[in-house]
Amino acid sequence: MHLDSFHTCKQAENHKIIRITPEQGSAFAKEVSDDFNPLHNPDSKRFCVPGDLLFALTLAYQGLSQKMSFHYTGMIGKNMAVTLPDTDASQFTIVDENDKACLTAKRQGKNTHNLTFIEAFSSAYVAFSGHCFPHILVPLMKEHNVMINPDRPMVIYESMAFEFEHLNINAPTLKLSGSQLEVKGKRGLVRIEFKVLENGTQVGSGFKTMVLSGLREYDQVRIDDIIQRYETTKKDYKN
Repeated sequence: MHLDSFHTCKQAENHKIIRITPEQGSAFAKEVSDDFNPLHNPDSKRFCVPGDLLFALTLAYQGLSQKMSFHYTGMIGKNMAVTLPDTDASQFTIVDENDKACLTAKRQGKNTHNLTFIEAFSSAYVAFSGHCFPHILVPLMKEHNVMINPDRPMVIYESMAFEFEHLNINAPTLKLSGSQLEVKGKRGLVRIEFKVLENGTQVGSGFKTMVLSGLREYDQVRIDDIIQRYETTKKDYKN
């Protein structure tokens, strides 16, 4: 599996125990998602496992259904194991070792365990998802005259969903189809929509949502500073 280096998995009765170290989670975020969110730095006090890694692992082990949704209900901290049930149910929940729900998934329609397709789709989605900042989020914040806290930027993955017309797909690609930000006081909800294409033909669609917290009035100088720090971190890591 292309995710072997980013987790360990132990088979137990009726479920799998998955453990992701801070180093593995950080490597996935930076090397696969191209995501340099400081929450995924292994030395961060608020470290959390990338939601896209948990998503990709779920597809790899549970298969991909024509219609699926994922709702993140809790963050996975340092060295926290999670339990993935072995089930064919239309809904299942991944819990941590304290039995706290981390992710609830729902699925409908046909299901496939074709790893070639699953890995191609999850890789395309993860790359798309990881580029939300600054490419999509900054223009949205500017449009609504708000910005995240530059000293403590908090962007939390809330949910994602997708639907395919069929599963006879080999090399899917994703294309942004829309984005919006709903502001409620100091919190904002971002929705990013995408099309799934196969050889230029649309074969599916989906969206992801994120929560922004600590919103305040937009300040271009401070935004430019956040972007510069983000890009410098990325450049330093790749060098």
